[in-house]
Amino acid sequence: MIGTDKALNNNTHQLKTSRFFHAGNQNWQGVLNSVSFDEVGIESKLLNLDKPCYIIRYEGKIGVTNEGYLDISQNSKTEQIETLVTVPPLSPQQLGDPSFLDFHHVKFAYTTGAMAHGIASEELVIALGKERILSTFGAGGLSPSRVETAINCIQQALPQGPYAFNLLHSPSEPAVERGIVNLYLKYQVRTIEASAFLDLTDNIVYYRAAGLGLNSANQIEIKNKIIAKISRREVASKFMQPAPTKILKQLVEQNLISELQATLAEKVPLADDITVEADSGGHTDNRPLVCLLPSILELRDEIQNKFDYKNPVRVGAAGGIATPKSALAAFMMGAAYVVTGSINQSCIEAGTSEYTKQLLAQAEMADVMMAPAADMFEMGVKLQVLKRGTLFPLRAQKLFDLYKNYDSIEDIPLAEKNKLEQQILKKSLEAVWEETVSYLSQRSPDKLTKAVNNPKLKMALIFRWYLGLSSRWSNFGEKGREMDYQIWCGPAMGSFNDWVRGSYLSDAQNRRVADIAQHIMTGALFLYRIQSLKIQGLQIPDCYSEYRPVRFK
Repeated sequence: MIGTDKALNNNTHQLKTSRFFHAGNQNWQGVLNSVSFDEVGIESKLLNLDKPCYIIRYEGKIGVTNEGYLDISQNSKTEQIETLVTVPPLSPQQLGDPSFLDFHHVKFAYTTGAMAHGIASEELVIALGKERILSTFGAGGLSPSRVETAINCIQQALPQGPYAFNLLHSPSEPAVERGIVNLYLKYQVRTIEASAFLDLTDNIVYYRAAGLGLNSANQIEIKNKIIAKISRREVASKFMQPAPTKILKQLVEQNLISELQATLAEKVPLADDITVEADSGGHTDNRPLVCLLPSILELRDEIQNKFDYKNPVRVGAAGGIATPKSALAAFMMGAAYVVTGSINQSCIEAGTSEYTKQLLAQAEMADVMMAPAADMFEMGVKLQVLKRGTLFPLRAQKLFDLYKNYDSIEDIPLAEKNKLEQQILKKSLEAVWEETVSYLSQRSPDKLTKAVNNPKLKMALIFRWYLGLSSRWSNFGEKGREMDYQIWCGPAMGSFNDWVRGSYLSDAQNRRVADIAQHIMTGALFLYRIQSLKIQGLQIPDCYSEYRPVRFK
């Protein structure tokens, strides 16, 4: 927003009408003293979103007021006052789909996405939940016991919610995925964010169907809610349709769900909400939101016409949501809700180290690149990470190149092995393999058995040791490993830093997730008001068209 030291009579800061302006026949009735003609007063009136805004002209000057009322039956109390434009009061609850607010019992159509390994921490989820804003705990990559601890902590702090937990698809470890689902069912975790799914599994279907029943009015009651994060039409289609009959039959045969639940599951979509994930931190297809979101909305409409659900699937937007402008753009494209991710990592409540938070607070939009992912390393899947202040993406790519070019650790030339041990692993290959064996013997003994007779798999597991630990080093602030920190980050981080530069939020120590949520939603609403005035023919200087975060009282 504007500062207070600018000249009040500067013509570049005056409100004017455009050649498209068309005055209405309503007259403003009120006290002239309530009208502001100076920059500071106009700014204050435009920001007063709880009240209507009346734009009037008096003695050749255009001013703004939140007081008075419109009357079409009377002339103005003074013929010198001309009523130009009006806009109604606004509330953040008007942004997005109101059914999202009712369904999840929240106050904003705004959520924060899961960031694995507890980066989306208990503290983060609780801080937002206490403000009635939905947030997802980053359960991906954590042990079942660690997830169980998080469930107990969050449920104790938020007995009525809102909160959600992540279910990260684990194609190479289906037992791990099933174990997390069993935990969610045991503790009645009622909302999950399903992410990284390439196809439906019996685990995600099991969670959904196990929460279906009939209420006293004989209507389908959905207790287990699913928010599916997707970036491809073919995956979105699977979540928008009812669960596959084949999987439902298998679950019935295994006595995991009842015949009634299987029948009900064929009448409702698998997911209640679809989050369209554009270019983002971590796993991403780098899709542009302006192309992807409209495509998924059209797909939703096609499927809704086919199945005629009582409650259509809502479609939200994620990836690149970092400022009021990007949030408003998503809402104007039809997003039912918006999701932030990367920007929350630099907040006080995030489960990242102080060193990592400082790196994120300095990041610019170009300071990111793609690097091999630990969980889908052999498949060549990549994720987006921060490259500023770390060599992780280059070192991770070196590991994948070695994996691609050689069939075993023994095939790697000695010179390359030495570089690998000294520069990247900083341990002998034998020591890394011993640690890998110890880890897999508890988490995935079947994979360990396969690796003994599969040199290529053994090499992948050794390399995944580095890829897996590098994100933990970042979270815990491992000394001496700063250049190996794996920091999931999208270009949104740089966009956010640009927006808050010069404000109190430029310092990472002042960043709180609830404040950021409030500023983004309030700013989006303010920008909507400005655009509404412009559309009606009011020319508004740029100094009035920006929303800068000011510390809440």
